[in-house]
Amino acid sequence: MDDLFKQTETVNGLLARYGVKFGIYKDGVFKEQLFPFDPIPRVITKKEFEYLERGLAQRVDALNHFLADVYGEKRIIKDGVIPEEFVFSSSGYLRECEGIVPPKGIHSHISGIDLVQAKDGTWYVLEDNLRVPSGASYPLIARDLTRKSSPDTFRHNHVEDNRDYADLLKQTMDNVNTGGINVVLTPGRYNAAYFEHSYLAEKTGSVLVTGQNLTVEDNVVYYIDYKGNKLKVGVVYRRISDEYMDPLEFVEESLIGVPHIMAAYRAGNVALINAPGNGIADDKGIYYFVPKMIRYYLNEEPILNNAPTYLPFYEEDRKFVLENFDRLVIKDVAEAGGYGVVFGSKLSPEQKGSLIELIKNEPRRFIAQEVIDFKDLDILEKEGRVFRKADLRAFVLTGSKTMVWKSGLTRFSRNPDSFIVNSSQGGGFKDTWVLSR
Repeated sequence: MDDLFKQTETVNGLLARYGVKFGIYKDGVFKEQLFPFDPIPRVITKKEFEYLERGLAQRVDALNHFLADVYGEKRIIKDGVIPEEFVFSSSGYLRECEGIVPPKGIHSHISGIDLVQAKDGTWYVLEDNLRVPSGASYPLIARDLTRKSSPDTFRHNHVEDNRDYADLLKQTMDNVNTGGINVVLTPGRYNAAYFEHSYLAEKTGSVLVTGQNLTVEDNVVYYIDYKGNKLKVGVVYRRISDEYMDPLEFVEESLIGVPHIMAAYRAGNVALINAPGNGIADDKGIYYFVPKMIRYYLNEEPILNNAPTYLPFYEEDRKFVLENFDRLVIKDVAEAGGYGVVFGSKLSPEQKGSLIELIKNEPRRFIAQEVIDFKDLDILEKEGRVFRKADLRAFVLTGSKTMVWKSGLTRFSRNPDSFIVNSSQGGGFKDTWVLSR
């Protein structure tokens, strides 16, 4: 493995050369930056991954049941498991999706589940990402480059081959294809994850398109190629947020969506991956109820734990949060990418007072969680090996069955005092090795 460590600069240089970057908008300006790669892999044993695999598949199956139910019969609300006002007040709930049954009844085809491992070895789910989860391309291309730069490393270590992600993704797309070609719909070059859009389109043999390349006629979606030919589209793997998908149903000013695509979807003539409206399932407040969903829909006990979570929406929890404010982390349910996360112990008296008033006035807007002292992983810095906080984004694909990719995106904080690992906050990533024996 020493040879792999020596190749770190080479691998990062190749990542830069191939355009493996992410973009962020800051102060109205688009900036691209590299996603630094660390060569020391996160290693997960075969037995440990089998446990994660069972828990992740169970969780995503329950979330798919929930999405079908909440836009259908709403049994979970009628039976009092989740409060009605809690669902319908969520910014992720889309009334435009009421009554729509997507092809094969699958709402979340690609789920990105964020986990951390506590120092005692216990795994906790921190977030469910069921809208447009990104990040699979980074460990894919990093593994490809490290295999080339240090082949002996992989000859002498029994590591699951992660190059099957494109095959799993294509199987997932083909499973719901309504007849036609597969396309990856990107907002364009200036999207933060554009590299991934183009990379996955190439790997799955899909056509990379923008909204301008698609048209809808008689509730059928067509791709117009460079020669002006019309090809029927059966699956749109969309990398566009719900609100910009169709200017006739959502944000009228959207220039990146496809007019009438929701009508084609509603008619069952095209599959959208992931289904619009999934935001209700990865609302940080709804997260609290996922263990109850597992019991309700699957009649099983949850395999994976949520982080201990409190809902100020409930008076008893609100009282607990206010009494234990300094030892909790407060999250704004509408924020993402590591934003809107506040550690109570790090606030000034004035900041603390302001946030407490917000929680009292808008309790549905926040959740509070116990601070999990999760595992530090070693990374290479100029001074040698140092330890930093790291999480794991696992990718779960739902097609004819639910499959967990034997890899994942391990992100780490480059700041020794930070628990925030998101790329938009300056974090890096490393490969995730799942051992095969």
